[in-house]
Amino acid sequence: MATAATTDLKDPGLYEAGVPWDTFRELRREDPVHWNPEADGSGFWAVMRHADIVEVSRQPLLFSSAHENGGHRIFNENEVGLTGAGESAIGIPFISRDPPVHTRYRKFIMPALSPVRLGDIETRIRERVARLVAEIPLDEPINLVPALSAPLPLMTLAELLGVSIDLWPKLYDWTNAFVGEDDPEFRQSPEAMAETLGEFFAFGQELFDARRAQPTSDISSLLANAEIDGEPVPFRDFIGNLILVLVGGNETTRNSLSHSVAAFSANPDQWAQIREDRDVLKTAAPEMVRWASPVMHMRRTATADTTVGGHAVRKGDKVVLWYISANRDETVFEDADTFNVRRKGPLHVGFGAGQHVCVGSRLAEMQLRIAFDMLADRVKSFEVHAPPRRFRSNFINGLKNLDVTLRPA
Repeated sequence: MATAATTDLKDPGLYEAGVPWDTFRELRREDPVHWNPEADGSGFWAVMRHADIVEVSRQPLLFSSAHENGGHRIFNENEVGLTGAGESAIGIPFISRDPPVHTRYRKFIMPALSPVRLGDIETRIRERVARLVAEIPLDEPINLVPALSAPLPLMTLAELLGVSIDLWPKLYDWTNAFVGEDDPEFRQSPEAMAETLGEFFAFGQELFDARRAQPTSDISSLLANAEIDGEPVPFRDFIGNLILVLVGGNETTRNSLSHSVAAFSANPDQWAQIREDRDVLKTAAPEMVRWASPVMHMRRTATADTTVGGHAVRKGDKVVLWYISANRDETVFEDADTFNVRRKGPLHVGFGAGQHVCVGSRLAEMQLRIAFDMLADRVKSFEVHAPPRRFRSNFINGLKNLDVTLRPA
């Protein structure tokens, strides 16, 4: 019988029926920097606690995300490609760069996500949410993912990229394929994945050429016209960064929204507090991300012999930061397994920490606040009918569907 100590945290099947909360809880208590062997004879350090994850994240040169050291996933990106599909045409995204190059890329992106820019986009997000919510029927079962959770962030991303918002279904299919390397629904065959990549490369090439010819203020232009050490970014790196923007900007918001509706269904008193006092959304949005932990882990590689949580870590060892465990750390969050929309205090690591904290975190929380503010005008309660189908993934805490009835206010 498998115990927490012998459970393979890398196994994507482990998360298909639900997050193994008991396993993470036991490891936090008994072995918070845990050696997880891999079938090929290698292994990785699984870091469970909030404090240790924050400490590792503050040292990006000692704990590297760089492509040449294996990248930011459990698999070695420099061996099997960014998406684990063995592709060679995708370049290095800035999440797989260390400072100072990583920092330079962030400076290129930040103008598109500045408070001035986000203040301008908020009105249009509200308009889109209003349309999406108005189209959701009340008092009958619907699948919330295609109705709201997926289109909302993808339409926002389309605007930021400067492409038609009507492209959101295609962007949805592409991002699922990019992160779904262990899910047969998303990776049906190598041939299907090759076709998906071909479609995306064609889309990316057209976008790259257009923004090089006529730059605008959108993120596509910033990525296409970035220069590193005086050299223009090549197309393949533009593609890598485009995948990063799509996945990062979609998966976090989409799954935080879906998980939060499920949480409100299970905790109607929490939804009642939102409806009674919309100011609660200021603390509720971070709690939604903590609760969902949409990105379950990130990987680093030690560049020198060091220690993590008192354990000796050797140069070249993989160090995997389990955000989903840290966000339920009992030593940091009071009643950590309780969904509490009024929670205040320590910051979750749902968006990462340190140098690699998500550049779009403010935008993600804005979309959550707007969505639930507008739902509160129309919805008295949520009733989830059955456990949702989950991603077969050790990386994304994703829901493929959420069958729910929205009861009218």
